[in-house]
Order: sequence, then C-alpha cells, then structure tokens
Amino acid sequence: MTLSASQSQILDRLIALVEAAGPIPAQTDKYFTNTSQIVAAHGDAEVTFAVFMRRRVVAALEPCIRLVNHFVPEAKVKRFVEEGEVVPSEHKLVEITGSMRKLSEIETLLLQKTGFPCVAANNAYEMCLAIPSAGFMDMHARHGSGAEMNILAAYGAKVGSEAARAANRAVKGFIGSSQDLTAPFFGAPNGMGTMPHALVGYTDGDVLKSMKLFHQTLPLAKSLIALVDYTGHEIADSLRCAKWFYDEAKLDGQGKQFGIRLDTHGGRFAEGLDYEKSVDVVGDWLGVHGEYSIVEQVLGGRMVQLDPGNILVDKVRRILFGKGVSVAAIIHARQALDAAGYKAAQIVGSSGFDPQKCQIMGAAKAPIDMVGTGSFLPATLTETYATADIIRYNGVPRVKTGREFLL
Repeated sequence: MTLSASQSQILDRLIALVEAAGPIPAQTDKYFTNTSQIVAAHGDAEVTFAVFMRRRVVAALEPCIRLVNHFVPEAKVKRFVEEGEVVPSEHKLVEITGSMRKLSEIETLLLQKTGFPCVAANNAYEMCLAIPSAGFMDMHARHGSGAEMNILAAYGAKVGSEAARAANRAVKGFIGSSQDLTAPFFGAPNGMGTMPHALVGYTDGDVLKSMKLFHQTLPLAKSLIALVDYTGHEIADSLRCAKWFYDEAKLDGQGKQFGIRLDTHGGRFAEGLDYEKSVDVVGDWLGVHGEYSIVEQVLGGRMVQLDPGNILVDKVRRILFGKGVSVAAIIHARQALDAAGYKAAQIVGSSGFDPQKCQIMGAAKAPIDMVGTGSFLPATLTETYATADIIRYNGVPRVKTGREFLL
C-alpha cells in the first residue's frame, strides 16, 4: 500500500506533533525511563520487541514504524503483516530490534501509534464491505481530541477502506474527509461538507433558505446537500429543496449535484413514519412481510426470537424500523423523491453508522448513496491497547510466562 507525497507529509506532521509536545522522557511511562537509565548505567543490550494486539485488527502500522525510524533510526523493523492485512488477535505485527536503552524510552510512544489506527482500520474495513455501493465521508474530527488523534484515525480509515476495495472491487469506500488536514488520505485536496444544523437554525429553521445561501456564498461547490431533519419535516423539506434545485434554479444543468442528508434525532421517527408503518415500508422493499420474517432475512435466514431479552435482535429491529435514521427512513425518503421525479437526488445518511449499523443497512439493501460517519473510531478505548514484549536479549530468546507464542 503506497502513500502519495501529500499523504506522507501528513504522517510526517504526526512526528512533528510528538516532538512539539516536549521531551520524550516527559511523554513516556516513567518505568520505561527508569529502565533506560539503569541499562545505560550497567551496560546496554540489543533487544527485540514483539508488538501485537489482543483483538483482530487491520494492520495500519506506518505511524508506529515511522516513529521508530525517526527516534531510533538505527533500529531494525521487521514486519510480519502487510499494511491493510486482516490480522487475528495476538498475532505478531512487527519485531523491533535495537538498543534497549533507546527503545525502552520510546515504547510508550510506539504503542500509542499502533492500536488506534489498526482498530479504526478494522472498523472502516467492515463498514465499507457492508455497504459497497455507498461512498463514505470521514466525519470523526469533532469526536477526536486533536490533530494527532485525527491523523491516526483518518489514516486507519484510509487503510481499512483500501483493504475493503482490495477484497471487493465494487466497494466505493471512503472518498473524503470533513477536514482539510486529513483529506489527502482519501485522494482529495480539501475537506468536504454539507451544512450543519447551526446553519439551518441561522435561517430560522428554513433548510431551503440555507441551501440558497450556501449556493450564493460558495458558487463553486459541486454539490448541494440539504440537511432536512431540523424541523422534523424530512420528506416535505426534501421535496421542497429538490423542486428548487431541479425545477427552478435548474442547477443540475450546470453540472451540480443535489442530495439530502438524513440525521433524524434518535428520539423520534422521520416524517410520515411510526413503528408499524416502518415495518410495512421495509417489508415491501424486501418483498417479505411480517416483522419476524424481515429480521430473519436480514440476519441471513437465522432463526431468531423476537423477545425483549434478545439484545442482538432488539438492536436490529431499531436499525430497521426504529426512530432516527433507520432503514425505513432511508427507503421512505428514496421513494418520495422518486415518486416526485427526482431520481437523481442522492441520499446521505449520518448518525451512528458504526460497523453493525452498516451491516444491517447493507443486508437490508437500504438505498443510501453516502454515509457520513465518525463511528469507525474504536467503540471502547481498551480495544486499542497494543502490547510490546521483549523476546530476545542479545540474541537469547526470553519472554515472560504466558507470552511464549511471541517467540
């Protein structure tokens, strides 16, 4: 997996951010610094660190390797997996051989740069494979802690997306980012975006007025995406905005593209839907009828029990028929646009599109053109914990009991 010059520069910026944070001893765990000082006083040793993860990941190791090459350039790094490769849990990712004094000092930093992008890559991989026909936009930035995390997460999304394309040539994958900083990872010079709820609020809740201001102020924008859930009139506002775009302003004739973004609050149904209506909408779409039959088909024909104690089935039902941006809501909007003659209008979905939601959307064949999501971020921080153990001292194999599998 090759990097363009601009993508490589982003990873170089990651190293610069580490350096800007202050001296390495101030950033590393103190027991590693203590070890480095003791080894320096009593005789350095050549050691080999083995790095692994406790869960399945997609290898996104370039940030870790670049950090080692920068701070301990004489160290030797041996990869056991290629970038973008699906790696089982507790499978050795890399071996790093060099001075114990120097490598001990950067162990904290190299682990920080390993787990997060690898888990993000795995999530992005699963999401892109689940809905191959949809493009994905990286919208994680506002959920991150700053530029360093943004770079690690977006790099993971890039790697996972490319791995999914390699596994299925029909996958569109990630095509852009919401911020300029990470856009080159997805082959774009700049970030992309539609409009936030704040802009719709600025125009008194009138999404059409917001869209007109957007077009007036940013005339070179190639697409106009209306955020249609602000007042709870997803269908009416979708049709109103489409009518202006296609029939009045005729912007499609200028090479522009129109779409709507559904971001319906999880506490209510999209306009025109309730639970029973949602079941009917999805059933008609899939050609099966009855809540039980729909869920069974989406889960691949597995027999399931529709009871409150079945957590998996309950979540599937919420994604299919529930409040917020459900499969039913997307189908409902698509059918309304098509019936009005706006078949070229695209539908962008956002709100909680994690791997599981994407899998259900894909299995139900939801007619979604793009997904805006930051939910490829690791769901729990413990998922990202990478581990490094020394497995050789001056060429002699030695590792703590229980980690012999690393030898």
